[in-house]
Amino acid sequence: MTKILPSPDLTSPPRRRAPSRRSLATSLSILDAAERLFAEHGYDGASVRDIAAAAGAQIASVSFHHGSKEALFERVVERRAQELSRLRLNALDMVKARADHLTLEGVLQAFLRPYLDKAGLHGPGDPQWLAYARLVAMVSADARWHRISERCFDPTAGLFIAEIAKLFPKADTSRLAVAFVFSVSAMLSLSTSRWRIEALAPASPAGGGLEDMADGLVRFCAAGFHAALTG
Repeated sequence: MTKILPSPDLTSPPRRRAPSRRSLATSLSILDAAERLFAEHGYDGASVRDIAAAAGAQIASVSFHHGSKEALFERVVERRAQELSRLRLNALDMVKARADHLTLEGVLQAFLRPYLDKAGLHGPGDPQWLAYARLVAMVSADARWHRISERCFDPTAGLFIAEIAKLFPKADTSRLAVAFVFSVSAMLSLSTSRWRIEALAPASPAGGGLEDMADGLVRFCAAGFHAALTG
């Protein structure tokens, strides 16, 4: 008697093999190299060939792992945005749990400090995060990347702006947004241009250390909000 075998299910998608450690390492190397080169040369100045060479990978590996150059750029921006958002929201929760009432300085601390820590303002830090600061500044300044900002940064920014709005219930929304963008610009400037501060005020006894710079940034941004919203 002939045994009838069940027909294969042609509607189910084929199973994909999990990427190997080597494949994952190559993908990460490409992201790191792209982050550095995009930050240094800009989107247009960084070629896929140069990114592959810096990553120690074949040119074809770039498109295999990350698609087009534009898709690679978006992935580079997105991967740290997710981590940064989580750190900021956790910091905001901690501020709310510790304080009897939320203050503007507390909200700004929760938003600014996580990035400053990652960029090495309070320790050795990660040079890739410094490159990321230049990348974020680039994305923020170029309207062609507005969709990246909207997707990667605006949801978290909106939550922090909403918290600040509670402290200034009569404030104009556009003024809130302007003050917030100014604060982000100041944070990026401190992260990437600390050498300018040191050049303009070498060995200044009033300059303070890195921790003083971080505290000064929060006070500076808080004063800016007050001036914009109550002036």
